[in-house]
Amino acid sequence: MEKYYITTAIDYVNAKPHIGHAYEKMAADVLARYHRLLGKDVFFVTGLDEHGSKIEKAAKQAGIEPQKFCDQMAEEFKKAWKALDISYDYFIRTTEKRHYKASQEIFARLQAKGDIYKSSYTGLYCEGCEDFIRERDLDENGNCPTHKTKPRSLSEENYFFKLSKYKSAIKEWLQSNKDILQPESRRKQVLNQLDDPELGDFSVTRSRTSLNWGVPVPGDDNQVIYVWLDALTNYITAVGFPDDKVMLEKYWPADLHLIGKDITKFHSIYWPAMLMSAELALPKHIYGHGFITVEGQKISKSLGNVIDPLALANEYGADAVRFFLFSCTSFDQDGDFSKEEMIRKVNADLANNLGNLLNRTLTLVDKNCDGLVPEAITNETLLDQAKATQIAVIEHMSNLDFSRTLESIISLIDKTNKYLNDERPWDSFKKGKTQEGQIVLYTVLEVLRQSAILIQPFVPNIANDIWNQLGFDKSLTELVSTKEMDKQLDPTYRIKPGQKTNRQGPVFMRIEEQVLSS
Repeated sequence: MEKYYITTAIDYVNAKPHIGHAYEKMAADVLARYHRLLGKDVFFVTGLDEHGSKIEKAAKQAGIEPQKFCDQMAEEFKKAWKALDISYDYFIRTTEKRHYKASQEIFARLQAKGDIYKSSYTGLYCEGCEDFIRERDLDENGNCPTHKTKPRSLSEENYFFKLSKYKSAIKEWLQSNKDILQPESRRKQVLNQLDDPELGDFSVTRSRTSLNWGVPVPGDDNQVIYVWLDALTNYITAVGFPDDKVMLEKYWPADLHLIGKDITKFHSIYWPAMLMSAELALPKHIYGHGFITVEGQKISKSLGNVIDPLALANEYGADAVRFFLFSCTSFDQDGDFSKEEMIRKVNADLANNLGNLLNRTLTLVDKNCDGLVPEAITNETLLDQAKATQIAVIEHMSNLDFSRTLESIISLIDKTNKYLNDERPWDSFKKGKTQEGQIVLYTVLEVLRQSAILIQPFVPNIANDIWNQLGFDKSLTELVSTKEMDKQLDPTYRIKPGQKTNRQGPVFMRIEEQVLSS
């Protein structure tokens, strides 16, 4: 069975999750669900980065030990991801014992290769980036352009990794296949960074005098392994490194590292260099997505524009949040979040369009066919359009073009609504033209079956509800988990005549109605 190993960036636990964190996890979930539909052995990993000065500081401010603080925050993240129906297979935390072992093993391998050395360094350090920053890269106010905070001067003796040794090999790797790093704008940016002579060796440890909360350096208890070696190693910890060689061989290399655009350098330069040194395979694909903004500004606690994804899911439902974020924004670009626009969009597409089509059709089936899928031929013109939609979805999903994927599906629903309105099967039944009416209803039911499958990765609850109302015994989720989707994905398969439908009313109530009825 073909495998698909997908990872997200692991989030800092110095604060509760916000919509920006959730955006990436939902995107990874969409991809995981999509590849499960295709019958692949999917392993989807997300989790938390629990070491570093920011966590140490946040725990101190909370008046508790760092580990207890991390444990509390981990529950907050898990609660939010559950509410958003994020179906991860493993939730990794960098405070796990197995991860300590993996990080120390990677450090030891790099050291044995002669790629780690001890040296002193003085430079400007940004707490937000957890990296040194050049003076020329500061904004006009002397701040980090990403975090809008002033970096501090830092001088320490640390262990450094010989990035300079691997720069040409990384460049050759990125140039060998344009699909390794996408979108193309990020790939060009990274290639330009590799040409910069100032991009050189980097620190992989911190002195315990400045940071105590981290993985101890093997053989030197005065140093702790620093974030970019510690955190990036999570991707191999999750698949068994270094002890479970069977699992590691099965899932590594990762098929996709899904990350925010601000950490592309670390994943496509630092991480591959360390993997080369450790003689481990490189990831197959890396994708640096855009940010979710609020009124054009990056989400930030200091700006007071943090949006709680758990509260959103509880108020509007996970499907509404998921559908809006991926239908209105190109994944490679920044996209603005607005509650008003979300309500407008999901009411139009999920309630008025998709939900109304299902409800109208099943009402007609109940009235004219005793609730049974009629025995009828299909309108091949509309089903050809459904087939074209499937082809478009496959193409768009391969490019992580979520907005065009949903646009294609909703366009098919638009055409099907138009077909139902134009053919007016209710009139056919009134006039005794039963066969004509049955052809229309059967065709619409079949399009709804196909549409439920196509849209399931984005709105799993709505898709399962449609599936149930169409009269299938097992939910879509059950069919996927038991690897029984082959028949449903067969292009020759059609919904069975005589199947008892199960009309239950709207699969998505208009949001105003939800609020009024709550």
